[in-house]
Order: sequence, then C-alpha cells, then structure tokens
Amino acid sequence: MKKEELSYLYLILFHVFIGVLVYVVPFTSKIYGYSIFIFGVYYIIKKQNRNNEALMAAAYVVGSEVFLRMTGGNPLYEISKYGVIVFLFMGMYFSGFSKGATPYWLFLLLLVPSIVLTTFVLDFDTNIRKAIVFNISGPVCLGIASLYTYRRKIALDQINDIILSMGLPIIACMVYLTLYTPNVRDVIMSTQSNFETSGGYGPNQVATILGLGMFIFFSRVILESPTKLMLTINLIVALNITYRGMLTFSRGGMVTGFLMIVLLLLFLYFKSNYKGRVKLNYIIVFIALAMLASWSYTSFQTGGLIDKRYANQDAQGRVKESQLTGREDIARDEIDMFLKNPIFGVGVGKGVEVRKSQTGTFVLSHDEITRMLAEHGSLGIMALLILFFTPLVLYLENKFNMFMLCFVTFWFFTINHAAMRTAAPAFVYSLSLLNVQFGFAKRKKED
Repeated sequence: MKKEELSYLYLILFHVFIGVLVYVVPFTSKIYGYSIFIFGVYYIIKKQNRNNEALMAAAYVVGSEVFLRMTGGNPLYEISKYGVIVFLFMGMYFSGFSKGATPYWLFLLLLVPSIVLTTFVLDFDTNIRKAIVFNISGPVCLGIASLYTYRRKIALDQINDIILSMGLPIIACMVYLTLYTPNVRDVIMSTQSNFETSGGYGPNQVATILGLGMFIFFSRVILESPTKLMLTINLIVALNITYRGMLTFSRGGMVTGFLMIVLLLLFLYFKSNYKGRVKLNYIIVFIALAMLASWSYTSFQTGGLIDKRYANQDAQGRVKESQLTGREDIARDEIDMFLKNPIFGVGVGKGVEVRKSQTGTFVLSHDEITRMLAEHGSLGIMALLILFFTPLVLYLENKFNMFMLCFVTFWFFTINHAAMRTAAPAFVYSLSLLNVQFGFAKRKKED
C-alpha cells in the first residue's frame, strides 16, 4: 500500500472513529467541537496561511457544523459562521484580502440600512441582537468569505484539499446517523421528512450537508482516485452518504448534490479531448449504475416510500397539493411585504413578526431570496444581483474553475429551500470566486 493511500485511509478511519465515539460517549462532541476551533487557530498561525490554511480550517468548520449541532457539540448555534469569519480574517492578516473585491464591499454595505431600520421596528419584547444575528450572519459570512477568495490564485490540488477538508467531518456525521438509526424500517412510516433518520435534528439541514458530501466524494471518484484502493474507498463513502441522505426524506439537499455532480461531469466532458470523453463515458455509466443501485437499495429498505416522496405523493400514493410543503405560502407573503415596503423592506427579522401578526403562527423563512426582498427591499435585489452575476463574470475570465458552476448551483438551490441557516452556502459560494490555475504551485512550506 502506497504512503498516499495509507494516509488517506487513516483520515477516513479517523472520522469514522469520531462518529462512533460521539455516539457512544455523547460528551465527546463538545471536545471535538472546541478542538476544531482551537486547532484551527493554531494551524493558521503556525503556517501563517502560506498555502491558504485559513480556507482549509474554515472548510472543516463548515463540514462539521450540522454534525455538531445535531450532537450538541457547538457552544453557540451560529458559532460555525463566526468560526469561518474569524479564520478568514486571520488569513487576511497573513495574506491580505483581494483589493479588487468592490462588489462584495458594496454587498455588505447594502445590508446596513435594513439592520439600522430593524432597531426601530422590531417588537418591544423581541431580542433585537438575536433577531439580527440569526438572519444576517449568513449574508455577512458570505460577504467576508468573498472578500478573501475574490480572484485569489489557487492551485487545483489545493481546491481538492479544501473540498476534502469539508467532506471529512461529513463522514463522521454519516457514521453517527447509521448508529442512531440502525433499523430504518422501524421508523419510516410516511413520506414526510424524517427526524429519526436525521439524528433527531432538522432533516432539511442534514440532507443539505449530506448532499454536499455526496458531491464531494463522487467528485473524488472522478478526479482523485488514481488507484483502485482509493477509488473503492471514495465510492463506498459516496454511496453511504447518498443512502443516509435519501433516508432523511428531505429532497432539496439531495437534488442539489445530484445537480452538482451532473454539472461537473458536463464541464469535464466538454473540456476533454476525444480520449478523455471516451474515459468519461465509462465513468458516467459507472456512476449512473452506482446511483441506481443506491436508489434501489433505499427503495427496498423504505418499502417504496422514497419513490413516493420524490414523486410528491403520500404513503397511499396520492399526489400532495403542495410540492414545497407550504413554503410557497411563506414566499408569497414575503413578496407581498416587499411590494408594500419596496425601498428598505420591513427590516431584518421583522418578516417573522409580520407573518405572525397576520397568521398567528411563528414560521421562519426557508427562502433567502424572498427574505432578502421582504427585509431589505430594493437594496436586497441589488445585493442578490451582485451575488448572482459576479461569479459568472469571473468565469468568463477564468474558465478553468471546473467547480465554479457547481458551487454557485449549491448556493442558489440551498438558499431557496434552507435559507442560510448554516455556513455551507455562504462558504461554498465564496469558493466559486477563486482563480483556479493548473500550473500554480503551492508556496514552499517552512517549518
């Protein structure tokens, strides 16, 4: 066994062990959570961010966020977003930020008026700080991460290392979910999103991170499997994450992960020569068969309920009236708020209060786009346009970033069904702004 293969196998097994340990001794989740931030700070300071260690540390935080929330390992609910911000500020200290990142300075400035408005319009008994932080921490995390990554030159192998860093803690999450629900048939009775198969946590967030993990390890099957052993390891991990993701019965994250895989394959196909396309044809067939096998096994284990879930049917096979589990009603309400308050919106966090006063129920928005419209008004539209068009303009300059379209797709689809509750869409979006280069070598490491 080669040294590279052995090191990779040890990395995988270590995170399998973490998943088992946290399940057996739940308190270790807190130790794991604190260790990530302590080691991250030490790692960046020691290396002085010579090879974008800040991105590596931030990626690991992003990958571990849902697992730590699920197991009570995060000291604060939003600490992963804070961790990403702190690590990237440290990276800026050592390596500077992108001086041409004017679009993202403007994006951050566009958020300010509605934050100021919030301090005047929120109800008296509302905790203003928590209301603002809960709704604005995601966009702020995205803006700061983008200031760091905007046009920053990076080698392709570094990008793969960063993606792997994000994927490793997802393995621990997958193992924990397997131990948490060993007998699937005992807990799946309907086609609703399932908390039991999601570690007792929100299926939407769990499926989002597992869908990302599915993409990460299938991308490694395609790009980072030089030997049969590494191919086998990556395929086993990818299929297991796919299986656990489908068992959450939350569709958004898994559909997004699948679209990312398709986009990556299309990019590689059109950029390859004839011999490359022939090889890719075999890979596409291989992945399609693997995905089909995973779906068939999931269908068998769930008694066909997973098929009905993705066909938008209930357990009796009747088509559901709503394809978005009622989220379209919330989005419609937020569009109405925007039309009534088109300039500055109703204020950050005020949308929930307006909705509660109208319907009598406390419901959080799942769509970051309509939330930005309702709470930031026309300034929110400008902010969203910046986010959407900037990476596309950069793609015209550097068409080698094979992950760019995948990352933007993840951000766009995730904020449409899970808002920016986690740091993942913000951080993954920022990676689309990197200037990926083939021949760009890592800086010489110093002890």
